[in-house]
Amino acid sequence: MPEKTLETLFHDTLKDIYYAERQILKALPKMARGAKSPDLKAAFEKHRDQTEVHVERLQQVFEILGKPARGKTCEAIEGLLAEGEEILDEFKGQTALDAGLASAAQAVEHYEMARYGTLARWAGELGLKDAQKLLVTTLQEETKTDEALTVLAEGSLNPAAMAA
Repeated sequence: MPEKTLETLFHDTLKDIYYAERQILKALPKMARGAKSPDLKAAFEKHRDQTEVHVERLQQVFEILGKPARGKTCEAIEGLLAEGEEILDEFKGQTALDAGLASAAQAVEHYEMARYGTLARWAGELGLKDAQKLLVTTLQEETKTDEALTVLAEGSLNPAAMAA
């Protein structure tokens, strides 16, 4: 068996987040349709547009590596997205739905932030400066999305969920 190196780990993790982003693209429209808050709907729609760009950036990173853009099943994102689906089903029509959707979305954001942070660091260590720049840009966008979700949750979604 060939030795597993940081480069191997980088490539495997890149495939993981590529799969995750493509699954997130499928889930965001469902979450937007399920949200009652116009602000939360808009946040999901905005993040869907950003996620399309994230996928394109990941494809650029694969190109830098000279590898095809292929995903590998990511059990973590499957579980996080399943939790979001569960909230959609179990809280449909309830006052806590939007607070739950925002929470589920933040769990996904935190996963993405962890992956992009690690990948950016590894890209730097591997001397892949162009890849590192792309990954850091996406990490910054994911962080801003998480912050925007926090503002929404604290500003209107969580208080609305408690009002019932």
